[in-house]
Amino acid sequence: MQPTADSSDIVLTVNNLSLDFDNGRSVVHAVKNVSFRMTRGKTLCLVGESGSGKSVTARSLMQIVDPAGRITKGRTILSIDGKEIDITALDPKGREVRRLRGARLGLVFQEPMSALSPFHSIGDQIDEVIELHLGLDKEAARARTIELLRQVEIANPEAMANRFSFEFSGGMRQRVCIAMALACNPDILIADEPTTALDVTTQAEILDLIKRLQIGRGMAMLLITHDMGIVAEVADEVAVMRRGEIVESGTVDQIFYDPKHPYTRQLLNATLKLEHKSERRLATKQSEVMTAEPILSVRGLTKRYGDVKGFFGLSASEGFKAVDGVDLDLYPGENLGIVGESGSGKTTVGRLILRIIEPTAGKVLYRPENGERVDVATLTKSDLRRFHREVRLIFQDPFASLNPRMTVKQIVGDPLYINHRGQGREREDRVAELMRLVGLDPAMMDRYPHAFSGGQRQRLGIARALALNPRIIIADEATSALDVSIRSQILDLMLDLQKRLGLSFIFISHDISVVRYFCDRVAVMHRGRIVETGDAEKICTDPDEPYTRSLISAVPSPDPRNKRMLHRHRFGAYS
Repeated sequence: MQPTADSSDIVLTVNNLSLDFDNGRSVVHAVKNVSFRMTRGKTLCLVGESGSGKSVTARSLMQIVDPAGRITKGRTILSIDGKEIDITALDPKGREVRRLRGARLGLVFQEPMSALSPFHSIGDQIDEVIELHLGLDKEAARARTIELLRQVEIANPEAMANRFSFEFSGGMRQRVCIAMALACNPDILIADEPTTALDVTTQAEILDLIKRLQIGRGMAMLLITHDMGIVAEVADEVAVMRRGEIVESGTVDQIFYDPKHPYTRQLLNATLKLEHKSERRLATKQSEVMTAEPILSVRGLTKRYGDVKGFFGLSASEGFKAVDGVDLDLYPGENLGIVGESGSGKTTVGRLILRIIEPTAGKVLYRPENGERVDVATLTKSDLRRFHREVRLIFQDPFASLNPRMTVKQIVGDPLYINHRGQGREREDRVAELMRLVGLDPAMMDRYPHAFSGGQRQRLGIARALALNPRIIIADEATSALDVSIRSQILDLMLDLQKRLGLSFIFISHDISVVRYFCDRVAVMHRGRIVETGDAEKICTDPDEPYTRSLISAVPSPDPRNKRMLHRHRFGAYS
């Protein structure tokens, strides 16, 4: 049940909207009888797992769905300047609907890198929107572009307007996308997963920025997300989507404190589950784990880029230090987390350990089973191949890390093929065993990756990592691309596999809740250095370092009352 609102404040009404995709062979009912309304100055969060229909619903409001998509029923009424416009009745390619996009409806895409042209400067891209919709000349458009960049807090906007998207960080690119969406003072801002690709501190900055701009401009906002912490942070009203339908809607308090639908409760329970350490790991006493010798030790690990050599091979100038003197220990059966913002050096450390990239200085000391410690930097090619059998990597993106032209049998069995493990039926039996191990049906091994969901693809990535019976797995943001309910399933799967197979994990992440749930100890990285190391629970609840405290404070809490107090502190009482 939605709260009552003055009819003059309602800027968008969606009634029984349905949308189908017809590929010529079958019809997918992507959106089914969806109804909601948006109120000036308020934020409606559309929440649900991947594939629930959130983004398709948002795109249908602007008539920018893929060619195979077709609105089959319902109306979308835009109420502006005392007039009502039925957007669904407009020609998607017509002049009238093009005027509405940008001028009345602004859209912030999920992935800022793909939303911006790499061939045009940032300023030219924003100028184009302003010239097209507001009819300003080039000089006036550039002046407005610079002012917009200043409003989204990009330093030195006059100079930055002449730069290209690849010269910006992820957070800065998203700020540019926000500036572009707000260029023509739209009545409604649609933000489609605007912080999914960002670390927690940048995410908090972007959410604060959007909320501040919304309040200043009095816009209605539709925020699409699968993160219940973000919903608690910014929502006034919430609509929960599942399989193309809205199964529950109401105020943020109603959804969080009195959910009616089982699916809503399932989403909340999966979120709250990650607020505490896993019971599987609580049963493991860290003091007992750390009595053994470390299985892996990193000492003084350093990676510099851009060194300039002078005469006789001497260093003329020292380049940028991506990793600066890192020391780490990983014990048998331990889960060690490495956390930090984007650019802190986390992923580089993982790749240096594997010697995917060569270190500038330092040692990576590995203790093979029944063997003496070896320095990975000194290994020959054949020895390095043996090391890579025992230390494996799970990639961040389950969509990009699987070859779309290979079957599951080929993908999971690839390490076996490369390392000459088994042949024919024996190799196929091993792939079937690995698929069962990660909870997948071996009957699906002849399918291709596109036939699997995101969570199933990550299970395939785990199966591939386990193919050679490794001792250590480095998981590089292995759950960041997954919905919260699938995320907890994958974490539990890895913990179960750890118990059965005696694995040790290095878990690289910017998600503090995931690290607290999964890890025993945590190392916090900032600008290439380890600034704090200790027990995961201690660091996540009572850190010593100011940087760690700022990192923890940026994590959205799935409790609207806590965040409402925070908003009052940041913006003044607006609830």
